[in-house]
Amino acid sequence: MDSRPRLYLCTAFLCGVLLTLGFKDFYPDLERRFRRRRVPINSIAGAGLASKDQIDLKDHTKNIKEADIHDVEIGQGIEACVGNTPLFRIKSLSEETGCDILGKAEFLNGAGGSPKDRVALNMIKTAEEQGLLTPHSGDTIYEGTVGSTGISLATICRARGYLAHICMPSDQATEKSDLLLKLGAVVDRVPPAPIIDPMHFVNRARNLAAGHTADPTRPGRGYFANQFENEANWQAHFEGTGPEIYQQCGGKLDAFVAGAGTGGTIAGVARFLKPKLPNLRIVLADPQGSGLFNRIKNGVMFDTLEREGTRRRSQVDTIVEGIGLNRVTANFEAGRELIDDAIKVNDEEAMRMARWLAEKDGIFVGSSSGVNCVAAARLARLMGPGHRIVTILCDSGTRHLSKFWAYAGDIGDRTDSKLIDILGD
Repeated sequence: MDSRPRLYLCTAFLCGVLLTLGFKDFYPDLERRFRRRRVPINSIAGAGLASKDQIDLKDHTKNIKEADIHDVEIGQGIEACVGNTPLFRIKSLSEETGCDILGKAEFLNGAGGSPKDRVALNMIKTAEEQGLLTPHSGDTIYEGTVGSTGISLATICRARGYLAHICMPSDQATEKSDLLLKLGAVVDRVPPAPIIDPMHFVNRARNLAAGHTADPTRPGRGYFANQFENEANWQAHFEGTGPEIYQQCGGKLDAFVAGAGTGGTIAGVARFLKPKLPNLRIVLADPQGSGLFNRIKNGVMFDTLEREGTRRRSQVDTIVEGIGLNRVTANFEAGRELIDDAIKVNDEEAMRMARWLAEKDGIFVGSSSGVNCVAAARLARLMGPGHRIVTILCDSGTRHLSKFWAYAGDIGDRTDSKLIDILGD
């Protein structure tokens, strides 16, 4: 009896040793099977790498020669984000027409988000060079604008040490005046009036600037930017937009299509491109209510929607903002002789094109871009397949939500729009 407990202990110890040795050989295989079943859960970013697998990192910089490394100039301020915007193929319009229809993405300018960034910066730089503006002196820049130039000016004014005072018609989209206020500009929304009225938004800006300069109690001077007549406007596009388009196209394009608000874009681009490409067609895209179409076609500034005594403002009976004129400006006249043709676009066509671009391409733009693209597509139909046409995508549709896009409506899940419904032919 006394020897049994001792026997039990020896037997238990021996079994423990055997069990340990057996589990030592069996456990690794069990662990491998368990890990294999968990790989899909623990894989790294779905790449099939287990979380504990070794990743081989290689230094790919060791093959870079010192001679290949160049100093890159870092841009100074938001002004460095103006210009050099992308040019891309608008796929839906190109496929429908058989032409390469290219959009210059001016809405990607980094200050105010429109081609007016180029104009605002060049007008300010030119005024500084002429001694008309001094940074951080209390100088204030006054301008009459329907919105985009004001936004660009307000942004660049803050960047360069000036204040901005913007006068605009009260019937423009409220998003623009709201944004101007957020940028620190003083905003005057004035009732629409003919250009001969002292309260026309352009005339009011001019008078306010003169009053500021004449007031000895106010710091600094008032500078009227005068985008409609200031030749720094078209020169900005002659020096920037035109050369960029030429380079991005490799010198190969058949037509350039753009609307005209001041005329600076179409004049500046035409003056650069036409001498290099004599056969290039420069075509004006003109909204309803504007007289520029007749100016090009017939040499007379007149619109059939107007009659004597009914003119309220420079654009009549249209929801399109930013382009269209019923008066001659120095900037438009700077390139008028180079414009080969004009295409009239009504509001319904502009809205349908804006919806088309959002539906087919995911491009969400404003009213003037809709006009430009209708004219570009119509020109493509006239010229026939195989041509390259460049147009301007001016600003984002987010600046037109309360007016243009309120009329255009939501796209919803629609995918069945037809180009013939826009062009009508």
